[in-house]
Amino acid sequence: MGIKVVVSFSGGKDSMLSLHKAISLGYEPIAIMTTVNKNKGESWFHDISIELLKQVSLSTSIPLLIVECEGDNYEETFENALRSMKTLGAEACIFGDIDIEHHRKWGEDRCKNTELNSIFPLWQKNREDLVKEFINLGYKAIIKKVNLNNLSSEFLGQTLNYDLIEKIKSTGSDVCGENGEYHTFVYNGPIFSKEISFKNTNKIINENTLVLELI
Repeated sequence: MGIKVVVSFSGGKDSMLSLHKAISLGYEPIAIMTTVNKNKGESWFHDISIELLKQVSLSTSIPLLIVECEGDNYEETFENALRSMKTLGAEACIFGDIDIEHHRKWGEDRCKNTELNSIFPLWQKNREDLVKEFINLGYKAIIKKVNLNNLSSEFLGQTLNYDLIEKIKSTGSDVCGENGEYHTFVYNGPIFSKEISFKNTNKIINENTLVLELI
């Protein structure tokens, strides 16, 4: 295997594809690292439960590092977690950013401050091509969160496929959800030993956001 890396992991399609590409490029992931909202017990941005993240870790045989933090200490906590990974041999952190410059700079700054390299396997790739590649590889992702300013509630709970991509495009939304139109949870794919089991429960509206609770 190549250099040891830690993966900044949201549980969604882009971070999963970046993990897949990192493995394909010969890197050795020693952990998937997920930031969790300390006040909610779910991942930041995607609202995925710790239990489901643990199941992903077991199925992919990659250790999970849960990083609990609050909004006002997010960067500091993230950097402390990177330092802990460095002591375990990590030489770089993998990020799933595609083409938004300030997102990339945020990751680069965190790594610079902790003397790690930053790697962006998806950088400057075509957004629609990446979603189709994700599907073609055999990954399965459910839409867990939608911005109601962009997408209607009918998209919630649907699994990404070619037909759904076209429906997303028809709304004028970004097919990759890069503007926050939707977020996903990846529950199966080629690096999984088994599919993650879950049930759809409550739909929670928070301001203009509709979230599907998965247990």
